Amino acid sequence: MFGIVRPCRHRLGEKLTAQWTAHLCGLCLALRGDHGQLARIVTNYDGLLISVLTEAQADPGGSTGRRTAGPCPLRGMRTASVAHGEGARLAAAVSLVLASAKVRDHVADGDGLLARRPVALAARRVAAGWDRAGARTGSDVGFDTAVLVDAVDRQTGIESLAGPGTPILTVTEPTETATAAAFAHTSVLAGRPRNATPLAEAGRLFGRLAHLLDAVEDREADAASGAWNPLTATGTSLDEARRLADDAVHGIRLALREAEFTDGGLAHWLLVHELPNSVRRAFGTPSCAHGSHPYAPPGAPGAPGGPTPPEPPRRDRRGLLAGCAVWLGLACTCQLCCGTYEDPWTRERKEGCLHNCDCDCCDCCECCNCCSCGGEDGCCSGCDCGCDC
Repeated sequence: MFGIVRPCRHRLGEKLTAQWTAHLCGLCLALRGDHGQLARIVTNYDGLLISVLTEAQADPGGSTGRRTAGPCPLRGMRTASVAHGEGARLAAAVSLVLASAKVRDHVADGDGLLARRPVALAARRVAAGWDRAGARTGSDVGFDTAVLVDAVDRQTGIESLAGPGTPILTVTEPTETATAAAFAHTSVLAGRPRNATPLAEAGRLFGRLAHLLDAVEDREADAASGAWNPLTATGTSLDEARRLADDAVHGIRLALREAEFTDGGLAHWLLVHELPNSVRRAFGTPSCAHGSHPYAPPGAPGAPGGPTPPEPPRRDRRGLLAGCAVWLGLACTCQLCCGTYEDPWTRERKEGCLHNCDCDCCDCCECCNCCSCGGEDGCCSGCDCGCDC
């Protein structure tokens, strides 16, 4: 799982959480249905935005909708309503191509095991297969993934030429172009061509934001490993990166106001209310206190200033190969997304990504304050995002 939009269930509420999960499962199942079990590992939070936007614009009963999925271990072997159709397939195609680019980038940088030639060769073959698979699915829904591949290829050349003084937006341009094309095509699938221009603008700014936040989050690790980082290479300060990120968030909000939706509640919440939280998280603003006990007595374990709660007894660790086998099983059943599972190696009890909360405007015991979450403009006029505070 990767992506910058990682919503908190406490902020989303029951209705929007159910919709969000339906799109997450829909993307995962679309990847499996078209490309096999291995493809499910590219399921990502940002990719499902494509499915969300398509459904938000579509007329009820169109080619985009819901279906009942079969039993899944993640849901306690229960069935569930999941998103399906062209929106989910477009999300799958985009996820495959961009994941392929990410793999090739790691191979080029020689990261971890990919520094070993046999592993790198295998990774390149997987990436090439994902490129072809993404192109096939993209063609099925009328989307030419060549624009994504071209953006990835240009990115490499731009990075090789970038140096101190190069505008950071020169480096982010290929990502902006790729996401603009993907966002705009949702209007084609939904039969709302007038939305193409505002959604392309929202996608362009989303791509800029994703690139900036990824650079900010990786800045220290890249410096330690000697890896290329756009902020360091161009000499862009964190203050300038934050300014550009905030501008992108504001621009996305304005662009979405120009688009027409039949049910834009979830799309609005993710792209208007959650993106400011993504920015704050990337730049180190303290967020959710769900891991502690905000009402614990002073000095108690978990309370501010109190002792650290004792760690549970350690359990026998698995070996490398055994842990990898367990991880693969978890990935193929989606438990890494939002189930409860044991860490494949340490055996520690963990909860999947869906349960991870990073909210910084609610305390888990009181209703989320929509006005404090909505950024500088507060609650949006005519907001239909499901906030019933």
